[in-house]
Amino acid sequence: MAMNPIRLLLRCRRMNLSLEQARCSAISLLQGRRYSGVGQRSKELKQMLTSNQLEFLMEAHNGLSAKIVQEAGFKGVWASGLAMSAQMGVRDSNEASWTQVLDILEFMTDACQIPVLVDADTGYGNFNNARRLVRKLEERGVAGACLEDKLFPKTNSLHDGRHQPLADIKEFSLKIKACKDHMRDPNFCIVARVEAFIAGWELDEALRRAEAYLEAGADAILMHSKQKDPSQIESFMKAWNNKGPVVLVPTTYYTTPTDQFRKMGVSTIIWANHNIRASVKAMQELSAQIHKEQSLVGVEKDGKVVPVKEIFRLQDDQELVQAEDKYLPER
Repeated sequence: MAMNPIRLLLRCRRMNLSLEQARCSAISLLQGRRYSGVGQRSKELKQMLTSNQLEFLMEAHNGLSAKIVQEAGFKGVWASGLAMSAQMGVRDSNEASWTQVLDILEFMTDACQIPVLVDADTGYGNFNNARRLVRKLEERGVAGACLEDKLFPKTNSLHDGRHQPLADIKEFSLKIKACKDHMRDPNFCIVARVEAFIAGWELDEALRRAEAYLEAGADAILMHSKQKDPSQIESFMKAWNNKGPVVLVPTTYYTTPTDQFRKMGVSTIIWANHNIRASVKAMQELSAQIHKEQSLVGVEKDGKVVPVKEIFRLQDDQELVQAEDKYLPER
């Protein structure tokens, strides 16, 4: 029997949902709508972020790579903005529209059953763009969004010598609040990415921003650094004193032992761009070899490509064969 909308509103309030979230839940009940973002995957991501064990997210950039990440044993996917833009052949400067990114994410969530945390850049504009983005991410089953406190259009943090202007703290905090207030799924995660170190600021500014974003409702803080050693991260973690979950992206300080992150009390590590980089290297070498040899013998003989049947397996072709037997008339 369907729950009375008034009773549902009261139940949502007891669950500490905002009035807007409760109202949307009631409307969803009345309309018979089901939002694919509401469910187990967002809950799993939140559990990862708040776990007392160090967790890991692996980069993916399309449906195929998301499935490969899941099969490797990872519990979650990082939908990297750099990787998604690269596989489209454009720059990581918001040249791809947010609707084009949504299309990729839909393929990713269809292809895997583990949570996807998307690199949502600055939210593609102000609070209004960001809160609408969150709604659309929920509808596609994405478990969370990572928003960075820079200006739109963004500049990739790993560029050398680029100007990296930061957003106003109050404005970005209210952007986080707008996203939290307009979520339908109470478990959808907002990770606030602090770019103070990237922009050349010192620890005090990084702490000030992290504290403001946590107070605004962020589920975790991603503290970013592009130094080749973890000194900035170590100083932040010591001063932060476990005020909330912290996510790291050790792309440049990759020689740091993983146990060191555990001892710091880090929540989650993101291996942020290595599948796209591995793919580029493999394709460059393979294309050069075939061009040089004018033959496929070498690459096939050396095992540099998977069998075509492996592609069929990753595409779940067997399910289609079984479905055809069930739903198509006998020939």
